[in-house]
Amino acid sequence: MAYGFSISLDSGFDEAIGRVTEALKTQGFGVLADIDVSGTLKAKIGVDKRPYRILGACNPQLANRALDADADIGLLLPCNVVVRDEGEGKVTVAFMDPQSVLALVDRDGIAELAGEVRARLETVRDSLAAG
Repeated sequence: MAYGFSISLDSGFDEAIGRVTEALKTQGFGVLADIDVSGTLKAKIGVDKRPYRILGACNPQLANRALDADADIGLLLPCNVVVRDEGEGKVTVAFMDPQSVLALVDRDGIAELAGEVRARLETVRDSLAAG
């Protein structure tokens, strides 16, 4: 996918959420938003889906640099991380690619910043792969 990258885990869904949250912390990210997509679809339109959550991850230092470069960049933040249950003990963790998204912003330093954010998210992915 051109706008993200992912990893497949042999894990329970709740365990994966915990692992992702902890791995994000090691790279300076907190979870600002936790959207339970499957729960919302069930509650609002009666549709049953496998567990699917969107974690809105934010590294305050990097976000501050981005906002200093362009106050409207908040439209492209935070970095979304999707955790979805694939069934049979498999969970996909997908990361928004900040380089793809922030390529929309034509400001000095943003490309470099996007590369730094991506590198941190790739470190999170790699730590999940290592177990």
